[in-house]
Amino acid sequence: MAETSKDMGCALKLWIAAAVVGFVVMVFLLLGDLSWLAAMFVGLVAAILVGMFLTWLICRPAERVRTAPATEPVDPVALVSGTAVPEPAPQPKARAVEPAPIATAEPAPVPVAAMEPAAETPGAAGEGIRPAALTAPRGGGADDLKMIKGVGPKLEQLLHELGFYHFDQVAGWSKDEVAWVDQNLKGFKGRVTRDDWVAQAKRLAEGGETAFSK
Repeated sequence: MAETSKDMGCALKLWIAAAVVGFVVMVFLLLGDLSWLAAMFVGLVAAILVGMFLTWLICRPAERVRTAPATEPVDPVALVSGTAVPEPAPQPKARAVEPAPIATAEPAPVPVAAMEPAAETPGAAGEGIRPAALTAPRGGGADDLKMIKGVGPKLEQLLHELGFYHFDQVAGWSKDEVAWVDQNLKGFKGRVTRDDWVAQAKRLAEGGETAFSK
């Protein structure tokens, strides 16, 4: 009964508020040069719509959730013939037996053989001695080594890479140095001895000419 009275009071307040809203709408419409009858009709419709909406939104009965009464926890001790059965006495836990540590035999140290430096292998027979070389030509320009018979553009470039730029360098090579150059001219091995570069270079260094310098 009390809840019904409360719902009716809520609805009455909301309908009064809706009537106020409808009246305000009617006044605004009258100020807008609308006829009295039309303004009153629109205000009435507005009041009804607002009242229904507010009543549905605010005064609808809330769902009541019935909660089941809390039950007391059941005593785990079962009763047999009205006599409480005592709980079994806790059994003592078996003590875990730790395994005895297994002794691991350490490996005997392996004697490390003394590292003796490897003996240097002598160079191949006839390899010779490397002649003195330059990092760049003297005076900013190299001699035209193509004036020596057997020296082409590719071989001249190879001689420059080895540090030989001038006639007097080639003219001063000893037999061992000639042997070294012969062995290290990749793709042209033996050319120094076969074309007698040393003799040609001596003539060119002294200002003479060869068959390729004319």
